Amino acid sequence: MAAESPPVPPNAPADAAAIDIRAVRRHFGRAAATYDAAAVLQREVSARMAERLDVVKLAPAAILDAGTGTGEALGELAARYPRARRVAVDLALPMLAAARARTRERRSLLGRLTAPLRGDAVPAVPDFVGGDITALPFAPAAFDLVWSNLALQWVTDLPQAFEEFRRVLRVGGLLSFTTFGPDTLKELRAAFAGVDARPHVGRFVDMHDVGDLLVRAGFADPVMHMEYLTLTYADAPAMMRDLKAIGAVNAAQGRARGLMGRGRWQRAVAALEGMRRDGRVPATFEVIYGHAWKAAPRVSAEGHAIVRLERPGRRGTP
Repeated sequence: MAAESPPVPPNAPADAAAIDIRAVRRHFGRAAATYDAAAVLQREVSARMAERLDVVKLAPAAILDAGTGTGEALGELAARYPRARRVAVDLALPMLAAARARTRERRSLLGRLTAPLRGDAVPAVPDFVGGDITALPFAPAAFDLVWSNLALQWVTDLPQAFEEFRRVLRVGGLLSFTTFGPDTLKELRAAFAGVDARPHVGRFVDMHDVGDLLVRAGFADPVMHMEYLTLTYADAPAMMRDLKAIGAVNAAQGRARGLMGRGRWQRAVAALEGMRRDGRVPATFEVIYGHAWKAAPRVSAEGHAIVRLERPGRRGTP
């Protein structure tokens, strides 16, 4: 006889798994002081994402780091594109403060003195802006490169986020991003499945659907890739502490607002402990990498088709 599913709470919202953006802002604000010590996966994914820029021919004048967190990527972007203006945007103001402090530390006197000797430009100090990815506070066509590492899984409206990225990119500009796919934290999801009917793990979008959303938003030549990365922990509470330290706390609208009872917590922990592999508790992350270009528009703002005419050269001329 199959076990009965836990009842759905009567006050659950229509879309219980939808993101509560106020909770996201609050959780990441609280995690600003602990984020860097626990963000092992985020740094690794950022490094792998940066390697993909090696095969891209791009000389951006302006770069947007969308969802900058504590500003880990700003140094890499400065090293690759020292002449580019960098703008960092994040929803949580304490994260921006941490990113600003990190930038000050990086701009050492030795770096400023040696850069001219190497023939490099001294990167300008980034601009730090508080804002939501789904409503970016920038003019259209302001950037040549939009970079977003593991931030899109926290937005309330992914199609709108892609539309905003396209809006602020110049024609010929590049969007490069990562996000999480549906198998992310599958162990944690399974552990809580028998505890109650509330959502405990975020709802992540499939790679193919992400690619479709890029095309629908008007991007050209999207390239998508996925890989699995697994972190392992000494025990289940250590996993929970790491997730809390980086702000990856349940932000679903249908989450339980009170404290979880000891019995339910112990059942979830026991389920996680039962998933040990080689003596460690695993946490799987399905990492999606994507990039796409902003092509020239095919229709005007009024909906009229845009026809580009090229005058042929005279015979004998190039």
